[in-house]
Amino acid sequence: MSTAPVALVTGASRGIGAATARLLAQSGYRLVLVARREGLLREVARECEASGALVSVHPADVTNAGAVTDVFRSVMQSEGRLDALVNAAGAMADAGFAMTKLSTLEDLFRVNVSGTFQCSQLAAKLMLRQRSGSIVNVASKVGESGSAGQAAYAASKAAVSGLTKSLAKELGPLGVRVNAVAPGFIETDLTAHYGADARTAISANIALRRLGQADEVAKVVRFLCSSDAAYVTGQVLGVDGGFVL
Repeated sequence: MSTAPVALVTGASRGIGAATARLLAQSGYRLVLVARREGLLREVARECEASGALVSVHPADVTNAGAVTDVFRSVMQSEGRLDALVNAAGAMADAGFAMTKLSTLEDLFRVNVSGTFQCSQLAAKLMLRQRSGSIVNVASKVGESGSAGQAAYAASKAAVSGLTKSLAKELGPLGVRVNAVAPGFIETDLTAHYGADARTAISANIALRRLGQADEVAKVVRFLCSSDAAYVTGQVLGVDGGFVL
């Protein structure tokens, strides 16, 4: 069995999740990659393997409780430990408040909150056995500041921030750290629907006057997973270029 630390990344087929997987691979982690899109997930796995990482691929939807349980059971059987969990699976929806369907809110909470909750719960059971580990959630700056046209999304991400702080208080005495990153406007598939004019307007309100990249968020996630962040827990770290000051 490999002595490399083990990291499980959800939403690993694209965006921040994929960028995080690549960076953790370069940092010597053994990876467990989870996402719905098997083809894209295997592409990321091959890139990670090219960096010398050992990788296992688990096509699964974080809203499927049974499938998630099976993933963590497999990790326990094959690895016997888990050193880092990155909850990067997420969904976003834009709509005016009056036009937002209740089903949209429920869908966002299933992915962004329930998925994060269950993965963290199952990860904690493994980490508490070894009395060490790091959980990193992907929240959002709109969960703190709000955003017109994103009430449902903002509510779900605010819940992720609250969950992060609660778990940090509960699991910290047992050796497990829990933090979150709160990205601003990051150029990923989730934001690809924004047109050029919208991007220009958004950039004008960012202190660094540009949009963010997935690997810039992933570098902060990698830090939070590592021993360099051994005295950091309960934090929601903004990675937004100065969008919300």
